[in-house]
Amino acid sequence: MEDLKRNTATDVDKEIVFSKAIKAGKRIYYLDVKKNRKGEMFLAITESKKVVSGEGGNAPQVSFEKHKIFLYKEDFEKFMTGLQETIQYIESEQGPANIEHSAEEDGSHFADNTDSPLKPDEIKIDIDF
Repeated sequence: MEDLKRNTATDVDKEIVFSKAIKAGKRIYYLDVKKNRKGEMFLAITESKKVVSGEGGNAPQVSFEKHKIFLYKEDFEKFMTGLQETIQYIESEQGPANIEHSAEEDGSHFADNTDSPLKPDEIKIDIDF
């Protein structure tokens, strides 16, 4: 009976109320807004990378490496500030990312259907609470 309670609580912790997938080459980034048992929402960011092993004589084995971070709303502002500073540093050292080239290279398109490209110092995350 104890296990049943634990599984039920875990299922509630995993309730996804909004999800966005971003395809980027061999990786897919999932931005999931989830609710915990108390009804509080948080952002779960998952990187999923396709890994092929056992090539050659054997049939290749396909698996996915997944890495997750959880971001709570009280940390959004600090996280966004740090992320913007980090992106600006990389762009000042190596130049801005060529967004059109990246999308063509991996054959994907932005999941966001906005017509205007983002400015180098602008990060857009649309989360409703």
